Amino acid sequence: MKSILTDLFYFPNLEFFCTLLEVDKVYLKPDDIYRRKSFFNRTQIRLANKIETLSVPLVGRRPNIPLGKVEIDYNQKWQKVHLRGIQSAYGKTPFFEYFFPYIEELFEQKPALLWDFNLNILTICLRLLQLPATLEILSSGAEISGLEDQRGLISPSGHFSEREIYRPVRYAQNFGLDFEPNLSILDLLFAEGPGAKRILEASLKKH
Repeated sequence: MKSILTDLFYFPNLEFFCTLLEVDKVYLKPDDIYRRKSFFNRTQIRLANKIETLSVPLVGRRPNIPLGKVEIDYNQKWQKVHLRGIQSAYGKTPFFEYFFPYIEELFEQKPALLWDFNLNILTICLRLLQLPATLEILSSGAEISGLEDQRGLISPSGHFSEREIYRPVRYAQNFGLDFEPNLSILDLLFAEGPGAKRILEASLKKH
């Protein structure tokens, strides 16, 4: 049985899900400190003419605050913006009608904390990808022996090609002839549906 300790992201990219392919249990730690310029509150999708970053607005300045206490700013109408972006990007993809209701339902829940929102996202994505990994939250001070610690491994500051996790495998994207790798898992799910897991398996760099 393989267990890892990893980060929690907003609609994670393909590289992230490659790390979960051969994993039985995923541990997450809400006590970790929030860091700016991470994937905790942002993801990337492909629109007709550009790659769009979707960012969840957060409350306050957040100096040294645990991830599990970061609040979502609902004063901004970001849910409508994100849903409209997702619809514009993927409305004509083969599996949009099948998967979009799951995504739309996530936005209707409106949890106060981004941690809870991201946890719901990851739970749904694991189910849609048919990945068997189970999630467990580490309580304050808890330590588990034998864990592979992958926190901080995937971040916007480094390109995926610099890491030994993901190699791009082409699939039919909605816009353009040039393939754009390592976007949000939404890009792959809407394009490939049940075949998404197969693409991830082919994208995993063999060690």
